[in-house]
Amino acid sequence: MATKVERVGIKRAKDWLYFLDRRGNVARVRRARGGGKAQKGTRQVVAKVGVEKEEGYLYFIDGDGDVSRAKMMRRGRKKAARRKPARGRAARRPARSTRSASARKRTARRPARSSTARRKTARRR
Repeated sequence: MATKVERVGIKRAKDWLYFLDRRGNVARVRRARGGGKAQKGTRQVVAKVGVEKEEGYLYFIDGDGDVSRAKMMRRGRKKAARRKPARGRAARRPARSTRSASARKRTARRPARSSTARRKTARRR
């Protein structure tokens, strides 16, 4: 859930993007529409708030036009402790199968047959 940091009460205009700049003030820029780029130097400071940002929070302008913040959901930040390699028999490679390579290929290529197909071929013989 978000908590309000500062009450500003900004009324939003159409085709403008509102955000908190580096200094903690509310600023706006024209939105890029139709694949075009926004013009450089069009940033306008709407309200001088001077919010001091804390690490781990996302700051935004909410629906009421006030500055709010929400705790960031971070995934994959914790590093798992490295496991030591196993010793003894578990560390070795598993034993190879006793079938030859050509026998393994033959069984891999052979399509699975249904039980009725097996019965039919048995009757023909």
